Order: sequence, then C-alpha cells, then structure tokens
Amino acid sequence: MTRTQQARTDATSTLDKAADENFPVAPFFLPRAWRDDLMAVYGFARLVDDIGDGDLAPGGADARHLGVGPGTAEDRLALLDALEADLQRVFADAAGGPLHPLMRALLPTVRRCALTPDPFLGLIEANRQDQKVRRYGTYEELLAYCELSANPVGRLVLQITGTASPERIRRSDAVCTALQIAEHLQDVTEDLGRDRIYLPAEDMARFHVSESDLAAPTGGASLRALVAFEAQRAHDLLDEGIPLVGSVRGRLRLLLAGFVGGGRAALTAVAAAGFDVLPGPPKPTVPRLLREVGVVLRKAHREG
Repeated sequence: MTRTQQARTDATSTLDKAADENFPVAPFFLPRAWRDDLMAVYGFARLVDDIGDGDLAPGGADARHLGVGPGTAEDRLALLDALEADLQRVFADAAGGPLHPLMRALLPTVRRCALTPDPFLGLIEANRQDQKVRRYGTYEELLAYCELSANPVGRLVLQITGTASPERIRRSDAVCTALQIAEHLQDVTEDLGRDRIYLPAEDMARFHVSESDLAAPTGGASLRALVAFEAQRAHDLLDEGIPLVGSVRGRLRLLLAGFVGGGRAALTAVAAAGFDVLPGPPKPTVPRLLREVGVVLRKAHREG
C-alpha cells in the first residue's frame, strides 16, 4: 500500500465513526457539495475528539501524519498542539499545505465556504480543557465548556449552508449544547472511566449523589432523579431549536430537524432506561429517531 493509499485508509477509519453519532452527519438527501463539506468538518471534529479522548487508531498513524515523533505520540496536549499547527497551515495557504489527510480534505471546504479559524480553534481548546479540567462545579461552567466543545459545530453547519445569522446562531448554540448534554448523560460510565464527570457538582449535591454512586453497576433513585433533571434541561434547549428548523426551507430544514430529532431520540432512550445510564449508554432506535424528526418537522411547520 502506498503512503497516499494508507493516508486515505487512515482518514476513512475516522470518518466511519459518523454512523455512531446521535444525529445524521451528512445524510444522502443533501446536495453533494454540502455532504462533502460536512464530512470534512466532521473529520476534523472527530479527529480532535479522538486525540482528546485517547481514542486514536493504534499504530500512531495520526501522530506521524501530524509530524509528532514516537516519544510524544501518546501526549495528548502535544498532539493537540500539532493539530493546531496543522490547522494554521490550512488557513495560511502555506506552501506544501497541511500534513494530516483529514486536514488536507478540510482545505477545499475552508476556501469554498470562506470559513474562519475560530470554530475549529474552539474545538481544539475544548479538548485541551478535557486534559486539565475533570469536574464542573456549576451548570454555568458546563455551558461554558459546551460553548467550546459543541456550539462551533452548529455554527460551521450554518456557515457551510450559507444561512448564518445572529438569531440562527443563538438557537443553533442551544441545540448543540443540548446534544452535548445528552451525550454526557449517555456516557456517564465511560466518562468516569476517563476520570471525567460532566454532571455539575452543585446538582450532584442537590440530589445527594456522590462520585461513588456513579461507579455503581446501576443507578439508584437519587442518581436517576439527577439524570432526569439534566435531561429536562437538554430537552428545553432542544425546544429552543424548533424555530431554527422552521426558519429554513428544503433539505436544510430536514437536516436541522435531524439534529434536533436526534437529540430528542437520545433523551427518549435515556428516559426509556428509567434514567439509569450506568449499565451502558442508552441508544435510540432508528424508528424512534424518525418519529422524533417527524415531531420536530410538524412543530416547526406550525411555529413557522
């Protein structure tokens, strides 16, 4: 296998993770140009998250692509620094261009859609924060984290589709924050295994939930009440996104309904598990996802 073929294989293994998300990343019904641009952005977002979570494919290919030597290939902060340097090559239009195949795939999208560095830098900074901050004291602190870790993705979607406006960005931020909270609720056990807790400490205290409760095989009544409380917060944020869906037309409306519906379906799965998320992440079924997308579209039509 040539180096070019290997680079394509490495990139594909990252992009294949799109199928595991709570929402459709680049569904078939979108124009080909949009699908390509959304997958390019997803490739970046997935790569930075995999670096931050230590979930890179074995073998060190990503580190080699980024020019990181074997001695620091396991250093997440060093990898994030190298990724930021490669991002700068995307926007600097430097000779030779970016090093990583996913960053090279991002270059045409950045040029075509006139994207700016800020959303990408936010995603990198969120993963730097994950290496340093393991607990969140308040809901406001968690929202500030979501401003870096989730909201830039929605803003990029609006920029790619040429529909960004201050009001749409505000509602997109609410949806993306809700999706992040829903994912945190699904992944309480997995996150604890990484010594991270995204349930605000003030809420844990209010519901009399300790860190040791999160390590149990199943959730007790207090923990399930806490998860239900946080799920309602996420549901309320998703409701703020309904007017966003109604503000656009055509296939973009269906895409945004997929994001909101995906979040609603994830929260429905959490509720169906009795808000006991400790045995494993509750996942929505495809029929449930489609039903929730339908609900969102009907609500958006009525409110539009």
